[in-house]
Amino acid sequence: MRLRITCNLKFEIVVPTPFILMLRPRSGSQQWIERQEYELTPSTAVSEFTDNYGNLCQRITAQEGLFSIATTSEVVTTEYSDQNFGAHFVEIQNLPDSILSYLLPSRYCESDCFNDLAVTITQGQLPGYNQVSAITEWMRATISYLPGSNNEPLSAVQVNHKRYGVCRDFAHLGIALCRSLSIPARIVVGYLYNLQPMDMHAWFEAYIGNRWYTFDATQLGSQGGYVILGLGRDAADVAVFNQFGPSVFPYEQLVKVERIAEF
Repeated sequence: MRLRITCNLKFEIVVPTPFILMLRPRSGSQQWIERQEYELTPSTAVSEFTDNYGNLCQRITAQEGLFSIATTSEVVTTEYSDQNFGAHFVEIQNLPDSILSYLLPSRYCESDCFNDLAVTITQGQLPGYNQVSAITEWMRATISYLPGSNNEPLSAVQVNHKRYGVCRDFAHLGIALCRSLSIPARIVVGYLYNLQPMDMHAWFEAYIGNRWYTFDATQLGSQGGYVILGLGRDAADVAVFNQFGPSVFPYEQLVKVERIAEF
């Protein structure tokens, strides 16, 4: 499917404020970027770098006054997410070096606290994809998905205790449960076609059968329409904007994802 994504952020800047942004998707195995626009108002000097996880990041310093970011992307992505029940667990000694960091506990994914729960959830499941699917179904049945309920990221331990959260919180819990079983897992932030209510979205991927698979306990079925902005260990790695100095939050944030007709 072909999608057009627009994202508009508006800020009121009190003092010159450095930002690191992550608002430009890149082409990869799961998506192809056909066209992009990236407008800063007022016009601002920008430089771009690739972070440790392969994400495109933009550095700017916003000056005092009103400041806005407007991005548009046209993206080709998959109609359905791949499923592969029976895909095998990859032994640690056979994992690529680049995958190993996704086995370890991280700031919001305390995987060292979840082995007993993960073993209980996945009892009787084949190691690998079937275990991650069981974890996803358990979260869907046990944790309430409440968009807008948390402004700050919750850790996996906190989500498991509260029993509710936003998409990002579901991702943290799923990642921690997977890692506790020695299944590499990472957070993904981006956009999702037909998301309700529309906003940015987060989900997670697990490395099984020598590739990454998408899992999202907040959505049903194997729907596609995911567009990736950033990947990382947890939410600390994939903020769509980090600012430095006095706290600044957008007073307006509008996201739109529409399907482009194909003839």
